[in-house]
Amino acid sequence: MTAYEPPGEPGAGAGPAQGADPAGYDAVVLAGGAARRLGGTDKPGVRVGGRALLDRVLAACGGARCTIVVAAPRPTARPVTWAREDPPPGGGPLAALDAGLRHTTAEHVVVLSADLPFLQEPTVGRLLGALRASACDGVLLTDPGGRDQPLVAAYRAPRLREELALLAGRHGALTGLPLRRLTAELNLTRISDPVASFDCDTWDDIAVARARIREHGHVLDEWISAVKDELGIDLDVDTHGLLDLARDAAHGVARPAAPLTTFLVGYAAARAGGGPEAVAEAARKAAALAVRWAQESTSEEARPSGSGPQPSQGDVAPDATPDTRPDAG
Repeated sequence: MTAYEPPGEPGAGAGPAQGADPAGYDAVVLAGGAARRLGGTDKPGVRVGGRALLDRVLAACGGARCTIVVAAPRPTARPVTWAREDPPPGGGPLAALDAGLRHTTAEHVVVLSADLPFLQEPTVGRLLGALRASACDGVLLTDPGGRDQPLVAAYRAPRLREELALLAGRHGALTGLPLRRLTAELNLTRISDPVASFDCDTWDDIAVARARIREHGHVLDEWISAVKDELGIDLDVDTHGLLDLARDAAHGVARPAAPLTTFLVGYAAARAGGGPEAVAEAARKAAALAVRWAQESTSEEARPSGSGPQPSQGDVAPDATPDTRPDAG
């Protein structure tokens, strides 16, 4: 079990990936293994925050030109290329890595295990950026204890192929060889990240990951990511803007107006072609409407009993003249 440290984590980052490879990169995800400490459970399929561990890792390497998963094929949230070891599965991480690399063509390759619940795209970009900026063979994460995590790393693909070929020639095959036989021959740079390097080897690890997902500071982002995966959409969501809109609709109109309004905003954005700009424009219009609605209610409550209509700014359309107001006469 790798150690876990609470929030304040560098792996959680926000915004687009830093240091994304302009020439493109490939990703190899190792999703085999016996998961003995989980009692043989299908570990990549275990759900954390409503999403399979494998899908969470696939989201983190969503910028890859090609993503190869070394495992038996299964439904996933995004398209991948499947690969199997030769000889048959169960040959260990080096045999699986070799099988995945055979499908890659990019100069740089990100190599990941399928049990990293907190890995995010900015961390993948950080690994790639550090690799590009140096002459090293690879950049990997270390856990809080300083231990290398070679399955959360970016490498120069030609160097991996070269060393794997040498190891296969020296030992007759890659089957059963530990990863350290490979990493010992590489010039590596290390980055400490106590959260992104957290992996799930035991049920206790799974419990820790699930508990963190539901912490107040993370639950909305995690829920939105899970919904986007489930619906098959890739869209940057202005969470605060939509929450403000829902609040204005609930307070200024009626509580049930909040979910209905956000649904209609999404529908309007889709009809306008989708994308963050369409969502922002639809949300802006709905928010302005909610404010006008609330202003009408406020002006009515403030009017003295028995007095005639006293139009406020909210009673008049921005481009209205005195003759075109509904109450003009």
